[in-house]
Amino acid sequence: MSESSTGGPSSGENPPRPGSIPPPPPPPPGQGGGLYGQQPPAGQPPHGQQPYGQQPPYGQQPPAGQQPSGQQTPYGQQHSGQQPPHGQQPQGQQPYYAPQVPDFSTAGQPADLGTRVIARLIDNIILTVVNGIIGWLLGADAFANVLMTGQVDYGTLALVTVVTTAVTLGYFVLLESARGQTLGKMLVKVRTVGPGGGNPTTTEALKRNLWTAVGIIGVVPALGWVGTLLSLAAVITILVTISNNTATRQGWHDNFAGGTRVVRTS
Repeated sequence: MSESSTGGPSSGENPPRPGSIPPPPPPPPGQGGGLYGQQPPAGQPPHGQQPYGQQPPYGQQPPAGQQPSGQQTPYGQQHSGQQPPHGQQPQGQQPYYAPQVPDFSTAGQPADLGTRVIARLIDNIILTVVNGIIGWLLGADAFANVLMTGQVDYGTLALVTVVTTAVTLGYFVLLESARGQTLGKMLVKVRTVGPGGGNPTTTEALKRNLWTAVGIIGVVPALGWVGTLLSLAAVITILVTISNNTATRQGWHDNFAGGTRVVRTS
């Protein structure tokens, strides 16, 4: 009886021998002739890819947005997402400008009353020392005579008064006309300017400080107290007029001198 009647293999087919390896299945469609599951030989790229460092065939372009394999980005061109060249702003971004620092200088502005009083006090301290030395040199004998005999030498007293008054007036006139500043004004950083903006002239400086010579009336023994009162009245009037004139801080002595002013230097 034949095997076909028993459900065995049909005639014409050779059954695999015991212990043999079955042949591999055919490769999938679209692949080369290499065996399924095997890698291409070393040094060759997979199917459909160009070897590294080689250009695609003439007339073919690489995919959009990609550089050919082995080529560098052209000099001066940036990839998307990279920073722009040094010193250039990114496209669409406004350049940064540092804010301007406001100028807080007060040079040329009127000096306030307190600053001018301090400057005058410094000048008066300097003049007190200088005039004290002059009075001692000129009136030492007259002072000793007063202590021993009780008699006052009015001639020596008048000499000392005239000299110290001249020194005081000359101190202010010479320094303000030459430099615009006395020592006290230099220390507090203010200066006197004339109507034209420069240093006062000698005449303007003399008229401005003439009130300091009122005390010379004291050379007359009976009028000594008058000179003291006039000096005090002049000081009070100057302080009041400077305080009331908030625009330019000019006192009556500035107006008397033709419009001098005291301004800050810094």
